[in-house]
Amino acid sequence: VPLRKCPSLGPGRLGRAMSAREQSQSCAFSAASRSPCEAEEEAAAPGRCLSLLPWDRFSAWLHCVCVVGFDLELGQAVEVIYPQHSKLTDKEKTSICYLSFPDSNSGKCFLLLCHLKSVCKDPAYYYGYVYFRQVRDKTLKRGYFQKSLVLISRLPYIHLFHTVLRHIAPEYFVKSEPFLEAVCSDVDHWPPPVPGKTLILPIMGIIMKVRIPTCHDKPGTTHIVQFTHEVDTQISIALPTVHEVDLFRCFCPVFFHIQMLWELVLLGEPVVVMAPSPSESSDTVLALVSCISPLKYCSDFRPYFTIHDSEFKEYTTRTQAPPSVILGVTNPFFAKTLQHWPHIVRIGEIKLPGEVPKQVKVKKLKNLKTLDSKPGVYTSYKPYLNRDEEIIKQLQKGVQQKRPAEAQSVILRRYFLELTQSFIIPLERYVASLMPLQKSISPWKSPPQLRQFSQEDFMKTLEKAGPQLTSGLKGDWIGLYRHFLKSPNFNGWFRTRRKEMTQKLEALHLEALCNEDLLFWSQKHTEVETVDLVLKLKNKLFQADREHLPMKPDTMEKLQMHIDTIILALPDDLQDILLKTGTT
Repeated sequence: VPLRKCPSLGPGRLGRAMSAREQSQSCAFSAASRSPCEAEEEAAAPGRCLSLLPWDRFSAWLHCVCVVGFDLELGQAVEVIYPQHSKLTDKEKTSICYLSFPDSNSGKCFLLLCHLKSVCKDPAYYYGYVYFRQVRDKTLKRGYFQKSLVLISRLPYIHLFHTVLRHIAPEYFVKSEPFLEAVCSDVDHWPPPVPGKTLILPIMGIIMKVRIPTCHDKPGTTHIVQFTHEVDTQISIALPTVHEVDLFRCFCPVFFHIQMLWELVLLGEPVVVMAPSPSESSDTVLALVSCISPLKYCSDFRPYFTIHDSEFKEYTTRTQAPPSVILGVTNPFFAKTLQHWPHIVRIGEIKLPGEVPKQVKVKKLKNLKTLDSKPGVYTSYKPYLNRDEEIIKQLQKGVQQKRPAEAQSVILRRYFLELTQSFIIPLERYVASLMPLQKSISPWKSPPQLRQFSQEDFMKTLEKAGPQLTSGLKGDWIGLYRHFLKSPNFNGWFRTRRKEMTQKLEALHLEALCNEDLLFWSQKHTEVETVDLVLKLKNKLFQADREHLPMKPDTMEKLQMHIDTIILALPDDLQDILLKTGTT
C-alpha cells in the first residue's frame, strides 16, 4: 500500500501462538498489481539503497513505524509516526487503525503480531507488520491497556519482521519513544536488501543473519544460513527464511484436503478462510497463496479481512458471483454474510498435532451455520485429480515418528512444488514453441511476432507431452487445464511469458543488427535514410537499457560503436545535431 498515495488500506495476515495467553500475528498492507519479487527488486535498486543521505538506508527496509492506541471516546488513533517526516493521509491512518486491532473480542489478554494486506490502485504498495498488546489495567475505564506497534515496509519479509517485532515490541511498551528512535537508528545503518545477499543486521542488542531471497529461488530452497565464520560467534539469530510461512502447521486443520485446496488456488476460485483469530486466518491464507509457487497467484488475497474494508459490500453482496479472491475472516458476522461463497475453509486453533490427524470429509455448504461449526472444507467442488495417498501417508508417518515441523513443511512444500511444476511444464513447452525461429529474424525488418496461443493446439500436445511424464497422479488433467486457461492465474502467467519472449525477440534483433556492417549500409543510402537509422538505433539502445533486455554482454557496446562510427562518417553539421540528439 503506497501509504503516501493510496486511498485506502485493507486487511492482512497473522502469525503464530506465543503461549496460551500470548499470540503472535502479522499484518501487511499491499496491492495485487505487483508481486513481492518486484517490490524486492525495486527496494534494492542501487539508486535507492546505496545513498548515504539520512534515512535512505532506513527507507530501503521500512517506510515508517506507527503506534496505534485505543481511546475510549475516539476509538483507535495513530499516536506516533516515525520518522516524523513520513506522511500518511487521514484515510490511510484510519485504515491502519482498523487493521491493527482484532476484528472480534476473544475476551483474553494477549499479545498479537499481525500481517495485513490490502488493495490499492496505486502501482506501489507496502506491507505492514503489527504487534498488538492487550493487558488488564484497572486504572483505565475500559479495564484494558490496548496498543499496537506497526512497521510499514515495501518488503514481504514476514518471518524477518515477525522476529524484529517479537524482540523490540515488549521493550518499546516499557521505554516508549526514545527506544523507538534507537530502533529506527539501528535500521538506518543496515546494508541494503539486495536479492541473493547474506546480511548481518544488528538491532537493539541482537544480531540477525539473513539471506535476501531472489525471484529465481525455488520454494523451500532458500539457502539455510549457517554459522561458518568467526563473526558468527556474535550472531544471536540466523533466520533460514525471511518470507516463508510454516506450511505444515497451517494445513494441519485441513490435512486431508491439501490437494483439493491446491486446485482451488490454482484455478483462482473464490475461497473464504474462517478462523478464530487473525493469526490462524492470515497464516492459512498466505499458505494457500504460496502452495502454487513458483506460479504467481494473480488474484487478490486478504489474509485478514474486516467489516471496515472498503470492499466489504462488494464481497458480501448476493446479487453477483463472488470475485476471484481468497479472504481470511474472524468476525462471526461473516459466517452469515459470506455463506453464499462457493468454497469455505473452516479452521480451529492452529497447533501441531500430537497424534495422526483424523480424516474429515468435505462438508456441504448448507451445513455451515456459524463460525462455531466444526473445522473442515465446505464446498460442492469435485476435484479433477485423484487424491495422492502417498503424501498423506508420508506426513502421517512423520507425525507418528515426531518428525520436526520444519521437516514436515519441507516435504509438503516440495510436494506442492513438484505438483505445480508437473502442471506448468507442458504449458511452458507449448508456449516456447510459439517463438519464431532465430533464422527468421532479419536486421532490416521489425522483429517477428509470436504465434497466437491456441487452446486446442495445446490440448493436442498433452497426449505425448503432458503431466504424465513427471507426475504419477491420475485424473482429469484435460479438464483441469481447460478450467485453468480461463483463470486469472493463467492470464497473469501468459502475460509475463509473452513479455519475456517479446523482449528476447527484441534482444535477438539487436544482436542481428550488431553483426551487420552498418557503416557500409549507410554509405549506400541517402543522408536522410542514414539519419533515420541512427535515430532508430539510439531509441533501440535506450529501450534495451530501460527494459533490461536479455542480451549478450557486449551487444550494447557494439551497437553504440556502430552509432558513433556512422555519425563520424556524416558531414560536420549532421554530426553536431546527432551527437546532441537524445532518445524518446
